[in-house]
Amino acid sequence: MNYLNMIAFGIFPYIAIIVCFIATWVRYDREQYTWKASSSQLLESKMLKRGSKPFHIGIIFVLMGHFVGLLTPVEVWHFLGVHAEFKQLIAMGMGGFFGLICLYGMVILIVRRLTNPRVRASSSTMDIVVLLMLFVQLLLGLSSIFVSAHHLDGAEMMMLMSWAQNFVTFDAIAAAQAIEPVHWIYKLHVFFGMTLFIAFPFSRLVHIASVPVKYFGRNYQVVRKKAWK
Repeated sequence: MNYLNMIAFGIFPYIAIIVCFIATWVRYDREQYTWKASSSQLLESKMLKRGSKPFHIGIIFVLMGHFVGLLTPVEVWHFLGVHAEFKQLIAMGMGGFFGLICLYGMVILIVRRLTNPRVRASSSTMDIVVLLMLFVQLLLGLSSIFVSAHHLDGAEMMMLMSWAQNFVTFDAIAAAQAIEPVHWIYKLHVFFGMTLFIAFPFSRLVHIASVPVKYFGRNYQVVRKKAWK
């Protein structure tokens, strides 16, 4: 087996996850004031409203599709009557649709952050870097659709599923072996995706982990009308 492939897809993903977990924990414990999305809505709201909603809708569904598509065992898909060829077509169609929605919103957000003087002045280097990283990752994902269109048998998709499922079961060697034959664009997409885990704790992306669970169990706010004398 290629040792570079082993390092990139058998070892590096675990390093990325460990760095993400520890650094996120440390930041939350020691620098909670920085744990925020740092909204710039007060500086400019028109382009933010146009770009934020499609970006978030697109990326949420893309991530959900990756999670379900890669980690659901093949036996479950076969039980449901969904074979590799059809599953690949679904992935291409849904991934392309929501990916384009995400791309539309992301382009607006990038243009806004780079060209609006007030927003640019309030942006950190990491704000810009992580947005461009997400942009590159999205382009890689959309580009992989054209590669998939040249072979609709679902073979490479099965290899990527095998990589993901071996990865979460801590079989690094099997994971690296499974992904080795796939097209380089899929490998780059996977590698860049794992790199984003390293950037996660050092960027505004940490707000993803702040799911407002307590919101649903909070006490109701009691509002009373002023009693006029």
